[in-house]
Amino acid sequence: MSTFKIDPAHSSANFSIKHMMIAKVHGSFDKLSGTLSYDPQNVAKSSIEVSIEAASVNTREAQRDAHLKSADFFDVEKYPALTFKSTKVEEDGDSLKVTGDLTIHGVTNSVVLDVERPSAEMKDPWGNVKIGSSGSTKIKRKDYGLNWNAALEAGGILVGDDVQITLDIQFVKA
Repeated sequence: MSTFKIDPAHSSANFSIKHMMIAKVHGSFDKLSGTLSYDPQNVAKSSIEVSIEAASVNTREAQRDAHLKSADFFDVEKYPALTFKSTKVEEDGDSLKVTGDLTIHGVTNSVVLDVERPSAEMKDPWGNVKIGSSGSTKIKRKDYGLNWNAALEAGGILVGDDVQITLDIQFVKA
């Protein structure tokens, strides 16, 4: 079993959601941290914990980001972090299924991430041992109390309910 820390400079937490029922808006969270305990010989013994700073949300549109930080959505003053803590890791062919508790806006639900098997260990030019992996899942934002929306004049709603989440993470051995 090896322990790794998330390398925030080489990692990203991204999301996408339908806007005005037309196209997806993409965003990210710029500040994340966490720990991976990984046993490549017995992945069931592995675990991961991730914390994402809610106020680091970035959709490349300042007014939208301010709204996402408000009480209508993430309410970053009251809920400063989004967290994930694994409860089970299973092999699924060439990939992994990582089940865990995802907490957003003070609400915790169990989710399953489809995760690429972590890469082989590599040393960077400074002697740090690193591995990397990507994972994804889809959630319904209303399951986390993120209910704000607006009706559109032509019919429909401004913000979709399905949120695609993608994590691309590089880890450095602790």
